[in-house]
Amino acid sequence: MKALTTYLTELMGKAFEEAGFAASYGTVVRSNRPDLAQFQCNGALAAAGSSQPRQNPRALAQKVVEAIPNREIFAEVSLAGPGFINLSLTDAFLVAHVAAMAADERLGVPAVAEVTRTVLDYGGANVAKQMHVGHLRAAIIGDSLRRIFTFLGEDVVGDIHLGDWGTQMGLLMNEIEREMPDLPYFDESFEGEYPAESPVSMADFAVLYPRASSRAKAEPEVQAAARETTLALQSGHKGYYALWRHIVEISIEAIKADIERLGVHFDLWLGESDAERFIEPMVAKLLTDGYATVSEGATIVEVAREDDKKEIPPLMLKKSDGAVLYGTTDLATIVQRIEELEAKSILYVVDQRQSMHFEQVFRGARVSGIAEGVNLEHLGFGTMNGPDGKPFKTRAGGVMTLNALMDMVYEKAEQRLAEVAAAADYDEEERAAIAHMVSLAALKYADLMNQRQKDYVFDLERFSAFEGHTGPYLLYTVVRTKSILRKAAEQGLEPGALQPAANEHDRNLMLVLAQFPDMVWLSYEQRLPSHIADYAYQLAGAYNQFYRACHILNEEDGARQAGWLGLVAYFLAVMEKCLFLLGIETPERM
Repeated sequence: MKALTTYLTELMGKAFEEAGFAASYGTVVRSNRPDLAQFQCNGALAAAGSSQPRQNPRALAQKVVEAIPNREIFAEVSLAGPGFINLSLTDAFLVAHVAAMAADERLGVPAVAEVTRTVLDYGGANVAKQMHVGHLRAAIIGDSLRRIFTFLGEDVVGDIHLGDWGTQMGLLMNEIEREMPDLPYFDESFEGEYPAESPVSMADFAVLYPRASSRAKAEPEVQAAARETTLALQSGHKGYYALWRHIVEISIEAIKADIERLGVHFDLWLGESDAERFIEPMVAKLLTDGYATVSEGATIVEVAREDDKKEIPPLMLKKSDGAVLYGTTDLATIVQRIEELEAKSILYVVDQRQSMHFEQVFRGARVSGIAEGVNLEHLGFGTMNGPDGKPFKTRAGGVMTLNALMDMVYEKAEQRLAEVAAAADYDEEERAAIAHMVSLAALKYADLMNQRQKDYVFDLERFSAFEGHTGPYLLYTVVRTKSILRKAAEQGLEPGALQPAANEHDRNLMLVLAQFPDMVWLSYEQRLPSHIADYAYQLAGAYNQFYRACHILNEEDGARQAGWLGLVAYFLAVMEKCLFLLGIETPERM
């Protein structure tokens, strides 16, 4: 079925065509003056401005109004100002449209017309390091986009794209050798089987890597040695590769535990190393085809254009010592995703401070023909900041691990539940499950309610509250709705056919429910889950006003009561779908 604004836009488009103008002027949106009308069309002003000779926009708007087909669906059509067309629907048409949405298995949301394979790159965790708050936004935003794309029928593959092949590997392995020099991985004469069990753990990495990083900053020769070891690893050194496999395996195990706790999903757990086999053939072809050149011993691709307003450095594929860089593996990963995954679109949910890097890589992919016909997008995001406006840290000023952050939010969720005496009589397992859901609702909604590109301040006191613009408020609304439907069932009452609006509150709720398809598609087209997050809050507000004004279980008119229960059931389905698309799970009770 068609979204309501799509249908109204088609009607107004036909009216504009009848008046002698392009249908594109007929776009209909929700009115910014709901006291005057439910919808508005502003195209008459633009149409008048483009006409020759120039027409009076209000007179033009009147012609359009007179040409509107299916006028019987409108309770009122009027003009305002210099040519705004105000539209309000009849209650009969509105309830019929919402009832059709409620009966639709897709809740009235049309699927994509053409299915394409999209690879979503989000997460960006590094092996040998614990996940920290800097990984939070990529995981939350990326997972929400994956859910939105999937719901709309796209063929989506989510890839965490682990950082497992850079200089940090050389740094860590050299530090391991300093600590444990007798391990066989560092013995060039060793010819036996390397140990099946890893000699190091995530706890060891937490000590060894920071120490190695500090030494590298203070001693240039340490960094140089790390580059040599990294190059040897990338060139197939057997001992280094065996140790590297241990590092990757135990890292993935730890990262998966964090990801599972966060409620995020990845289809693929590939890393930079998985693109390694594509690098040499890719570089050779780029050199042969003349897209890459050698400059001062380094292999580069020129990506600057004459119309650039700022300097765009070349994309370096190999340094003079033969070592590859992040740009090289990212370009090779594009090759891999196109050849092996048959990707038609590749989206990168990565910190927007990496915009120059992706500009270089994308230009390299396009100028060389690697990504011909393939859509490449960098979906940058801002930082999660503390109350001081700086990137969120521990009280001691260090980088907070993802686990520590989730612990902190979980403890606050338990406190909030105790404050409102929720789940007090439930067993310990159910209370813990509810607290976990509340904590993730607080954490994820705090992120997704903000536009992706913007920084935001994470205020735990504010975002964990059960009132206001928060995830827990939305969960509380859902739980209360489920309670109403349970009580109705206990009284032998069942949701029935929706009825035309009895008052402004159920009418407004139906109007807001009718926006759901638009919000899903807007989030998809702009790659902004914040549209759904904001809509969910507006929907909860409209529902709670309806709930307070309409005493459903005490309503004496049986048809009206059944219709209201049907509206409640449809609201619940839409709200739970919104929260699911945001990656938020809802409890049955609280």
